[in-house]
Amino acid sequence: MQTEKLVRILAGAFVLMSVALGVEASPLFVSKHLLWFTVFVGANLFQSGFTGICPLESILSRLGAKSAGSAA
Repeated sequence: MQTEKLVRILAGAFVLMSVALGVEASPLFVSKHLLWFTVFVGANLFQSGFTGICPLESILSRLGAKSAGSAA
């Protein structure tokens, strides 16, 4: 799978998970402080849109995921 697609999938999963665990109305609630993780993921996505630098994409590339621009 391509790194760009994996970044979107993992970021979405982390946001959904942290909201489910951080919102008091959720049956999975643990602590409201878990919402800071949502802020971190959102801020990282925001800055990577401007800079093109994404730490998760670098990690996935090192683990062997292919970039969209690389030949298969």
